[in-house]
Parts: sequence; structure tokens; C-alpha cells
Amino acid sequence: MDELKPSPVNSTPLTPIAFLERAAIAYADCLSVIYNDTTYTWSQTNRRCLQVASSLSSYGIETGHVVSVLAPNVPATYELQFAVPMAGAILHNINTRLDARNVCILLRHSESKLVFVDYLSRELILEAVSLFPPNTKRPTLVLITDDADPDADQSSSSSLTGHFSCSYEDMVEKGDPGFEWVQPQSEWDPVVLNYTSGTTSSPKGVVQSHRGIFIVSAAALIDWGVPKQPVYLWALPIFHTNGWSHVWGMAAVGGTNICLRKVEAPTIYSLIDRHGVTHMSGAPVVLNILTKSPGVEPLKNPVHIITAGAPPPAAVILRTESLGFVVSHGYGLTETAGLVVSCAWKPKWNTFPASERARLKARQGVTMAGFTEMDVVDPKTGESMRRDGVSVGEVVLRGGCLMLGYLKDPLGTSKCMKDGWFYTGDVGIMHQDGYLEIKDRSKDVIISGGENISSVEVESVLYTHPAVHEAAVVGRPDEFWGETPCAFVDLKDGLNHEPCEKDIIDFCRNNMPHFMVPKTVVFKDELPRTSTGKIQKFVLKEIAKGMGPKK
Repeated sequence: MDELKPSPVNSTPLTPIAFLERAAIAYADCLSVIYNDTTYTWSQTNRRCLQVASSLSSYGIETGHVVSVLAPNVPATYELQFAVPMAGAILHNINTRLDARNVCILLRHSESKLVFVDYLSRELILEAVSLFPPNTKRPTLVLITDDADPDADQSSSSSLTGHFSCSYEDMVEKGDPGFEWVQPQSEWDPVVLNYTSGTTSSPKGVVQSHRGIFIVSAAALIDWGVPKQPVYLWALPIFHTNGWSHVWGMAAVGGTNICLRKVEAPTIYSLIDRHGVTHMSGAPVVLNILTKSPGVEPLKNPVHIITAGAPPPAAVILRTESLGFVVSHGYGLTETAGLVVSCAWKPKWNTFPASERARLKARQGVTMAGFTEMDVVDPKTGESMRRDGVSVGEVVLRGGCLMLGYLKDPLGTSKCMKDGWFYTGDVGIMHQDGYLEIKDRSKDVIISGGENISSVEVESVLYTHPAVHEAAVVGRPDEFWGETPCAFVDLKDGLNHEPCEKDIIDFCRNNMPHFMVPKTVVFKDELPRTSTGKIQKFVLKEIAKGMGPKK
């Protein structure tokens, strides 16, 4: 069979952008986007994206140029996930919670040519570009307006709007709906640039290929069992790894995208009821928001929600499911473009008590269809750890949706992509049934008296305390032990009796090995978070360090 080789007939580059073209035919008159009173069909969305891509080309945007988006989950943001690659450019979403200095750093590092900016981020982007060094070319700015927002003042301050070349809707109107979008020459061509959150170091620019995004988008649909034409609520920021690549997956199945500018429990419950939402995603913080809202009634119909980004405590999963949500749990990184491991559910587990089901569901699970392999290894030798649910090692991955590498950082790329594996920096165990469980980030393991303590395990126990809403555990310097666990706790609202530090410590002593028990408990009204909703442990570590050694 040596004469049978790949040819142009069977090797057309894979790209998720083609999902939109298909949706415009298969689901032409079906709703694609809903935002307040604005609605579009899939044929309209396809046409609008082509028009924006056409306008980008007229602005001189070429293949390989970086185009940035600084906006929340509004229709323009969703459309730009297609429109920018349709012009041959590389899409770069910026999270809206960064400060001007960090936005400036990302724009300069990526060499962004043009930035689409939501009207609420006008001052932010103008401050960011003002930080560019003199005589440095600045990106073109395009303003995304929002007529549906009653508080919007789009016409204010000509000094502000004068800095923008035009509005997003201008680009839609002026573009050619017959534009032939730029298809990749190779499926390995870069299509997306996402920066890691940079909570402990400078953010890294993760470059993904058309092939990788196609694989992870399709794999997520298969693994989650998403049917045709779901109603998907965007509680997950699109700037967070392109919404775990669900932006393209929803086009593949002709889903309806309910856009959400701000994550608030009353708004979410209202949209679920109004539009018959069937699916949504979010970090564990979203589960906390949904369960903390006072007076919440169980859902009329189940809503499937997938959570990832940090190991969710079993107690949080249990509370969420008691409201009628069907929680799925996945694991992925910016470097994998979305979720690549999920807790595939076994029918026999449905017979287990609710607390046991939640404990099992808190595990990360097995690789998704379309992904290749994962393991837990000794980071020094690379040898596989025993699959006994006890032996701790570093989680490593390999598969088709892993990044091409870090932009302008060959050393950083080589450090984590080596010996045929991507080294995640996550510490985990492999259970006997082949399911992965993340125990911690390697940098968050607390070493007390020579014993390794998983901050995640301590947090899981804290979440079972009836008064605890959220908890995070870090190491505090200790004169005798080196360091000991320090718990930061956010209590639930409306408690008749608030526990004191001793109450929390005594609870932990009754529910975990004594060497793991926090020696310090700090009560906070709100825990610091990254731009993607993760608790900023490096901030808490500095607070704990500032307390001085525990004596």
C-alpha cells in the first residue's frame, strides 16, 4: 500500500471556522445569538462575520497579524471569534479585568495590529496605549457600542471617541457579505493567541493551531454529550481560553448562545427560565455564586453545567446539584485550548449516596475522545507513579490540541514540552480505576515538618463546614515546622452564629489527620481572585508571610 498517500483530496486543513459556514446552511433560520432584546440567526451571524472579516482586510490586516478583543460576553465578542480568523489573522482575547499596565504588556508582546474595545473599557485601553514608548506604533482601536444598555453613554466625550477609528457596527455595515474568508494553508497554522493568567509570573502567550482548536472543540461536544441545538448560557468569560473552545462548538451543533455581560445569580436564573437554557460552563466560583444567592428555588428543568479551572470541593458540587443542575467536571489548561480530561460518569455510581457521588465527581477523570494520553509521573525521573490513589506525581499530557508553543519563548516551551510530554505543573494521583485526581499545583503544596500537605485536601474539608462559603489554604512560616497551613475563610451570609478560629480548627481536627490541620484561620469577606475567577493564592501567601512565623 505504499502508493496510497495523502493528497489534496483527503488532506484539507481542519479548522473550526468551517463550523460557522455549515451552521449558516444547516441552521440558517435558527437563533444563534440572544443578548437582551437583540437576536440573530445563524445565517445572519455568518454574514456579519464575513463583513467584519472583509473590513479587517481593508484595514490592512493580513495573514499572521494579531487582532485583539477587549470585551465581555456580548454578541460582537462571539462574532469576532470567527471574524478575525476569517481574515487570516490570529485572534487574541484580553481579559477585561487586567489593569492598563498589563494590557499594554500583552499588546506590545503580541504586536497586536488592531483592538476591538467594549465601550466600558475605553478608558482602560486609552491608558494602556498611552504607556507605549514614544515613537512606537500603536494598534488601531475599534469601539464596540451597546445600545441595549440603559447606562451606556456612547456619545459622551468626543475626546474619547476621537481615539477610535470607527465602531464595530461600522465595520459590519461597510464589509462585503460575499467576502471569501481566508482558509489556512496548513492546519498547523496559528489561529489563536491566549495568555496564561500570570498569577505568579509574567504571563506566557500560548499559540494554538487550527487543528488543535478543531480537535478540542469537537471532543468537548462528544464528551459532554451535547445534543443538536442546545441553549447555551455564556457564564464563562469568552476571554478565558475562548470559553474553553465552546465558542466554535456551539456553531457545530447549531446552538443558541445567550450572551451575558456580567455574572450575577439573579440574572442567570432569570435567563435560564426565560430562554430554557440547557447548558452552561463556569469555574467553581460560578457554582458558589449560584448556590449563595438567597431564596433560590430548584430549577424547573435540569441545566447541564461543566466546571473546571480549579478542583471543585465535593460539598460545592453537592449544593449545586441539589438545585437541579447536572454538574460535570473537567480539567484543562490554556495550553490545551480547553478541557481534555473529564470525570466520565459510570451508571453504577447513580446508586451511590449523594455525598459519595459528589466525591467521585470531584475527580478530574479520564482523557476525552480525541485526546491522546495522560499520566502521573515522577518529575525527576519521568517514570509513571503507581496507580494506587496515593502515590503523588506531576500530571503530564500529550495530544492533538496541545499548543504549538509559547510566543517568543523557546526556553519556556522547551521546559514544559519535553520527553514527548507536556509537563503541567499540577500535582496529582491516579486511582486504580484509571481516573486522575488533581491534588494541588506544585507551587501550592505545603511542606510542614517534612510532610507534604495538599492545600486542596484541606480546603475540601473546610467546604463541608456548614458555615463556610469559600476557603483557601496556603503555607504560613513556622519557626518549628518550617510552614503550617493557614486557612482563609469566607463565611456564608445570614448566619445566626458565626464560628471563631477555634471552632474551625476543632472542626478540622475531627475530620483530617492532625498534621494537616490549619494552625491559623483568617476570616475575610471576599477572597482575592484572578481575572478568570481563580483564588489568588499568591496574594494570600503574601498576607500569611506578613503575619510572621507562627510560634
